[in-house]
Amino acid sequence: MAQANVPFDKRLKRIVRRHDRIASGGAVKTVTSDGLIVARPRVYKPKFPLKGLLAVIVLGFLFKGFVFASLGADGYAERVDALKQGSVMEQAGAWIMQADPATVMIAEGVNIVLSQ
Repeated sequence: MAQANVPFDKRLKRIVRRHDRIASGGAVKTVTSDGLIVARPRVYKPKFPLKGLLAVIVLGFLFKGFVFASLGADGYAERVDALKQGSVMEQAGAWIMQADPATVMIAEGVNIVLSQ
């Protein structure tokens, strides 16, 4: 008799778990082909905006590329060296603004577009 309750207990635990997920995170309701309304738990979405962070990083590289293209390699290096001599915040800015391969590649692309 105890064996007969095992599948029932597993199904009951699954139902309770699903109900708790719906209660805590909300539900998405859909209508199936036979007209039954089914509530499914919402898919977990992280609270941290990863797309926003990625957009900021890409825009930062584009900004560095445009500045590098407008100042040239020597002028850009001089300004970054001047930042390295400043306060802790300016040194952090110099570390972020140092020329890297992505910045140089973006600057070359900008120079090609602007020279036409």
